[in-house]
Amino acid sequence: MTPFELEFRTPYDWDALVTFLGARAIAGVEEINGPTYRRCLRLEHNGKTHAGWIAVAPIAARPALRVELSRSLHAAAEPVLEKIAYVMDVAADPRAIAAVLGPIARKRPGLRVPGSFDGFEVAVRAIVGQQISVKAARTIAGRFAAAFGTPIDTPFPGVARLFPAASDVAGIEPDRIGELGITRSRSRTILALAQAIASGAISLVPTADVEPTLDQLRALPGIAEWTAQYLAMRALGWPDAFPHTDLGVMRALQERNAKRILATAEAWRPWRAYAVMHLWHAHA
Repeated sequence: MTPFELEFRTPYDWDALVTFLGARAIAGVEEINGPTYRRCLRLEHNGKTHAGWIAVAPIAARPALRVELSRSLHAAAEPVLEKIAYVMDVAADPRAIAAVLGPIARKRPGLRVPGSFDGFEVAVRAIVGQQISVKAARTIAGRFAAAFGTPIDTPFPGVARLFPAASDVAGIEPDRIGELGITRSRSRTILALAQAIASGAISLVPTADVEPTLDQLRALPGIAEWTAQYLAMRALGWPDAFPHTDLGVMRALQERNAKRILATAEAWRPWRAYAVMHLWHAHA
């Protein structure tokens, strides 16, 4: 089958996008190979579950991404492409965003906010990453996927596992999660979130209402403002999400006072999530 193409507005900083995704790539589930991003995914479409692999890379000759899908995903090609377009943020208008962000966007005006292929996956990754390094969180998330995920056949040795769905995790005993090196408190948070998503009480998708979802997330044990805002950025696709307590944001702004950080960020509305990406990249 001929590969698909997804057009984007220029400038588009693909290198920065895959660097961000690669640093957080969950072993077995996703990988960066040269300029190409690969991963396994599943989704529901027309009452059926479709699972397989995707590969995404930029096209040198024009402003578009080349997308390959496994044959098992062809019947769900349209929603898969919509999901890829969201994760790769191809619809963003970088010039309009940069006009609002001003000086902080001048160095890399093509930065995008990476979305997520699965809200539960990115939430688990965020929860285990609380107060530890990106590298350590990636290692633990890989163990989680290996323990509870589902293997699938792919032509890529490094990409052959589906991350577990919330419904797969909701009934797991906390001790089984703890065996992976996840603290008891974070195990409880993961289970509480899995149960809320599996029951339909919380939906971590871009079409969800942001403010009610943020309130629901904050009500769960172990989810404070940083985690809620990070999930608003990546799982809900909210362009104005702003994790103002993030240490990287504080360092970039050379400011520790949360209220003053929020006051500074008022000028960046409604694109504060993009401002976060610029602050992170400027001080990586």
